[in-house]
Parts: sequence; structure tokens; C-alpha cells
Amino acid sequence: MSMSGKTPTANFIRHIIDKYLDSGKHGDRITTRFPPEPNGYLHIGHAKSICLNFGIAEDYSNASCNLRFDDTNPSKENVDFVDAIMEDVRWLGYQWNEPARYTSNYFEQLYEFAVHLIKQNKAYICSLSAEQMRLNRGTLTEAGTNSPGRNRTVEENLALFSAMRNGKFKDGEHVLRAKIDMASPNINLRDPVLYRIMHHQHHQTKDTWCIYPMYDYSHPLADALEEITHSLCTLEFEDHRPLYDWVIDNVGITHHPRQIEFARLALEHTVMSKRKLNELVTQQYVNGWDDPRMPTIAGLRRRGYTPESIRDFCDRIGITKVDTVIEMGVLENCIREDLDSNAPRAMCVLKPLRVLLENYPTDKVEQLNASRHPKNAAMGTRKLPFSRELFIDQDDFREQASKKYKRLVTGGEVRLRNAYVIKCEQVIKDENGNIIELRCRYDENTLGKNPEGRKVKGVIHWVSANHSVKAQVKLYDRLFLDTDPNIINQKGKLKDQLNPSSLQVLENCYVEPSVANAKQGDRFQFEREGYFCIDKDSSPDALIINRTVTLRDTWAKIEQKPIS
Repeated sequence: MSMSGKTPTANFIRHIIDKYLDSGKHGDRITTRFPPEPNGYLHIGHAKSICLNFGIAEDYSNASCNLRFDDTNPSKENVDFVDAIMEDVRWLGYQWNEPARYTSNYFEQLYEFAVHLIKQNKAYICSLSAEQMRLNRGTLTEAGTNSPGRNRTVEENLALFSAMRNGKFKDGEHVLRAKIDMASPNINLRDPVLYRIMHHQHHQTKDTWCIYPMYDYSHPLADALEEITHSLCTLEFEDHRPLYDWVIDNVGITHHPRQIEFARLALEHTVMSKRKLNELVTQQYVNGWDDPRMPTIAGLRRRGYTPESIRDFCDRIGITKVDTVIEMGVLENCIREDLDSNAPRAMCVLKPLRVLLENYPTDKVEQLNASRHPKNAAMGTRKLPFSRELFIDQDDFREQASKKYKRLVTGGEVRLRNAYVIKCEQVIKDENGNIIELRCRYDENTLGKNPEGRKVKGVIHWVSANHSVKAQVKLYDRLFLDTDPNIINQKGKLKDQLNPSSLQVLENCYVEPSVANAKQGDRFQFEREGYFCIDKDSSPDALIINRTVTLRDTWAKIEQKPIS
């Protein structure tokens, strides 16, 4: 049973941990870690890892999870990314072992471990260029070629490594490599690079260092120093596990975590590569890392997703050893279900068409009662101003339509939600033939009921023209047209796969007064339109609203259509 009271979903990693605890050989402590590199914002794939690592910390009685920043490449990292990552983890509802850790906390120890490897003749300074090392590495069927530096003496290597630390060389002039086996069938063991020179100010250590450890070297040692019990990572690191073990076994450290790999998240219509996400941002194909079209946690939050919906999504897709691509509809259904239960209802007219009720008193304004949520009476009610002049949506009127059309037509009747039945009697057009106003009549005896003997099947939403609030509404859709833009991107440019309709900005929309005082981040179901969220840039004088998701999965029908 979870510490939160919810029964956790079983998976193969939890089975391994259960056996670890049952063995009694290692005590009852469990420590995991979430180790992001602060070179960009976290995305939905990271959310899967966050929920796994922090979820284990929540669900076992003597367990905890470290947040550790893998800050070994200062050329691509900054403190803004650090802050954004912390905000995302907290927003998802998790708390790490304080304080947050940095691999840079261990730079001095990592350096001493490297010196130990040199003294044991298990590491050496290589002076080949990156291209020469690549060519000498060999292939899957051919062994690599030893670097000339492999023959350097321990004394030479110690002196060169010290000089590297003291800034005596330029970037790329030397590297420190492990001395393992250039003929190993596992290419990761063919004398991998442990340290490289990088004259770049670090966001934590400033100018203290000009050499920085590689991930495959620093990560296992940071795990060991923090006494992590289970180091959970994605499947691409499975072939790196022998190197993970080699590093720990050869530096003289006693604690040895167990690395376990699981399948990473792949989601339709998105890319998860930080390099590609960075390209979207830097090339201004999107409006920053938190653009609501981005699969980043910040983007999803700004779009209106809730922490509960993302945690539910991660729970539904589960933890396996098999790579699969998850349908976008799974994620969208998670937020639909959450907001259907928790989002208050309101009305918003996206494309306004003015309606004049000719028989309604000119100065009269009624305050109609409407439920904030049809299934949750605890949310209470709201007041809807009703007056002579209204706005309805342009799509809710046709001059002529078939009987299947259940909205307003010339000479026909329709019910206004939570209000009266109206009948359209005249259509007013401008000189170009565009409809600018409908002249209608209302039936004062139809508030909340149909007249006896008359069936009014259609129900449409509306707002009072004089009491509603103008808003800018942004309709977001999937950023990429293709279900797997990663495959197409191998041959084409990323921008060529973008959905040109991923963002539609609607000016001059109108919302009911209950929305006007909403705070940034507040969510609503706009009746008959979808789920929406108040944008972070919104203000009382300039209301900005983002569509989170439609009421139904419109893409399901699109993707089922045969290709013409």
C-alpha cells in the first residue's frame, strides 16, 4: 500500500525492489534519484522517470529520492534551467531529500578518483582529436586501435592530468580515457573518455574548474557517493551498465548501486529529444520552452494540464522493458477525465454573433442562476446576466439547414443554456452580405422548461453583450502533423513537419463575468467548446485564455480517415 493510501501499480522494478527488501541482506533502506541535466526544460518523458523514482520513495516506508543535477557540461547549462526543473518536480507533487544535489558537489572527489585510476594504470591521457578517436574506435565487427597515449607512463599521465586541471591546455587538446579494452565487443568499454577540457564558466562552481567529467564516469560515482540503492534509467543505458559497474569497482569505493533500465516514453505527434526541443525554441518555431504546444512539463502546465492528470497518465502507461509509442489520446483523456470532474463550468463565445431580443425590455437585466458543476453541488452556483442584447457563436446559426441541424435557423427555435427559448425572425446583413445581427424574440414562459406541446431540441451557449468580458483565446492543437515526426525528421527538416494549425489566436471572444476574476492557471470547461485555462500572461485588462483540450478526441476521426 502506498504511503498516500493508493495501491501502487506493480511493475518489474518494484518486484526487484521487493526481492531486495525480502532478502534482508542490505537492510530496509531504499534510495532512488532523479538526475536531470540542466540544459533545458523537463518534458513528459521526464515526468515518467519522476513519477517512477519519487513514487517509489513515497510507496516504501523507509525510502527517499534525491534530486541531483547532472551539471557536467557548463556550455549548455544555466541556473534558469535548474530553477525550472525544481519548479516542475514540486508542481508534480514531489519533494526530494533536501538539499538538492549537484554532480559539481563531487568534482573534487571525482578528480581524486581519476587520479587513483591513473595511479593504478587504469586511465591515461589521450591527445588524439575527437575525429581521430572516432576513427580509431572500431566498429561492431572490428576491434578499435590503441591510442598512442596508452603507452604513457603513470608519471606522465599524472603530470598531464594536473596540467589539464590547472588550465595549461586548450579545449580538445587532451582528454583522460579509461584503459579498459579496445577490442571489447561492447564499444562503450573501448577506452571511454572520462574527462575533457572545457574553459567555460560553470553556474555553480564558476571558474574553479576547466576540466569536466563525462556522464558515464560521474554518474555511477555520484550514485555511489549518495548511497543510491537502485539507479533507474532508460533502456539506452543498458549497454553502458558494464561501464557503470567498471567505474565503481575500480576507484576503491565500497557502495555499489544497482542500475536497472526501463523503456523511455515515446508519445505520438511529439519529439522528446532535448536537441530537437531546443531547436524548436531557438529557431522560434514555438514561443519558448513553456509554449503550450511543447511536450515540456512547463508547457503542459501552461496549457492547463494538472499534476494529477500527468501522474495518472504515467501510471496508466506503466513501466516496462519494451519500447512503445503511446497515443496522444491517452494523455488527452487523462486531462479530460480530471477536468470533467473538477473544472467549473462557464460559457464563452469564441466567434460572436450579436442577437437582439426585440421583445425583451430595453433596461431589464436578469441574474439567472446556473450550476458551477452539474455533478458537484459543493461548487455552488454562479450568476448569469441576461439582457436584451446577447452574443451567440456564429457556428450556432444557419439561415437554412437540414432537420439534423439542432441549432438556430431562420424561423426556428433554440434554447439558450440556463435561460429561455428564442426564435429567429430576421437576419441583418451588411452591404457585403455578411450577417451582423439576428433579430429574435424570447418566450418569457420558457425559463428552465420547454413550452407544453413544443419540442425544442437544440441548446446553445451565449453571453450578455453588455456584461460579458472580452478575451483573447488561443486554440492549441498538436505541434506535429505526423504521428512520429522523429522518423520523418531523419530525412527532412524539423520545421517541415510542423502543424500549421497548431495555434489559432482568436481575438474579440467573450466570456461570462464569472471568468473575468479568475486567476492565472484557473481552469474551466467552456460549455460545448472544451477545457480552457487562464494563461500566465493574462491580466484583468487583457484576458488571455488557452484551450487545454477539446471535449472529444477530434483527432481520432481524422486519423481513421483513409489516405486519398
